[in-house]
Amino acid sequence: MIDSRLSAQRREMRSLPAERCQHKTSTYIVPCFLFVELVIMAGTVLLAYYFEYTDTFPVHVQGFFCFDKTYSKPYPGPEDNSKAAPVLVYSLVTAIPTVTILIGEVTSFFVKTEGAQEKTIVTADCCYFNPLLRRIVRFLGVYSFGLFTTTIFANAGQVVTGNQTPHFLSACKPNYTALGCQSPLQYITERRACTGNPYLVASARKSFPSKDAALSFYSAIYTVMYVTLVFRTKGTRLTKPTLCLVLLSLAVLVGVVRVTEHRNHWNDVLAGFVAGGAIAAFLVSCVINNFQPTQLAGHTLPPPQRPEPPIGIPMLSLPRVESPLEKLQGYRILRSHDHQPIPSPTPPDVLLPSRRCLTSAV
Repeated sequence: MIDSRLSAQRREMRSLPAERCQHKTSTYIVPCFLFVELVIMAGTVLLAYYFEYTDTFPVHVQGFFCFDKTYSKPYPGPEDNSKAAPVLVYSLVTAIPTVTILIGEVTSFFVKTEGAQEKTIVTADCCYFNPLLRRIVRFLGVYSFGLFTTTIFANAGQVVTGNQTPHFLSACKPNYTALGCQSPLQYITERRACTGNPYLVASARKSFPSKDAALSFYSAIYTVMYVTLVFRTKGTRLTKPTLCLVLLSLAVLVGVVRVTEHRNHWNDVLAGFVAGGAIAAFLVSCVINNFQPTQLAGHTLPPPQRPEPPIGIPMLSLPRVESPLEKLQGYRILRSHDHQPIPSPTPPDVLLPSRRCLTSAV
């Protein structure tokens, strides 16, 4: 009875259509998205807002040496006057990955056959999730989360370290006479040493790491990994490297502009590159699994099974014993090839002493 039921179930599984095997039933996508992912995303955005636009987290005040040439570069002007203005950088950081992911996903959706597309059933059999919409929301959602996370890391590093920019003394405008600066080796630690605009002074204390460099490199690495791992057609052998090099060059150019305009030091830019690249690599490799589709249970082959023995008859592996007749026949064949006389078999009367004793005993 048990064997008949198992065989019937196997026949039913084989008879299911291929389209049914590509369905993935999930009852936790919507609750997890509403009560976990959206809450984390809202908290990240709120924390980034407090770091960027409020004084909730005060900047650490570092001292400086009198007449220090490292921080005596001329004031480059407001950030909006930069060749890599924050508005331009943030627009490119937002637009380039979004357009690339949209083009890639739409193209991949229409190129794939219907049988190769993933279909997810949400909350039992109530509705279907479009695979195109699901992948776009997933990739852009993770990218947005990483963008705000990079902003938080950069702002937190600037607030905690309080490193000065190359134009710090030009924005600070210290009164060296009142401070008693007689030697360049004299270190000033007074909080009221600066007489310049407090807003410019506070901005000049946020140098390490460079936030613009971190965001640009995060965007470039994320987009480069997406292009490299998703676009696999033969016609993209030169297109992919060209696009990736252009994106990386733009990110590096942002850092170069920040250094040449005396808004950041080289170590600030390099630290921003490392932070942004590390966050992008972590999200791509560990969170969204290198942009690969979800593995469905219907596509995995079952492990090979050993044949089951019939019920009631145990399978025993007995050693093979060669009979004396087979030995004698093989011996005659070998001797016939050598053209030698075939010896007659030993008569049964000529036996070993031990065997004769055993025979007589029996």
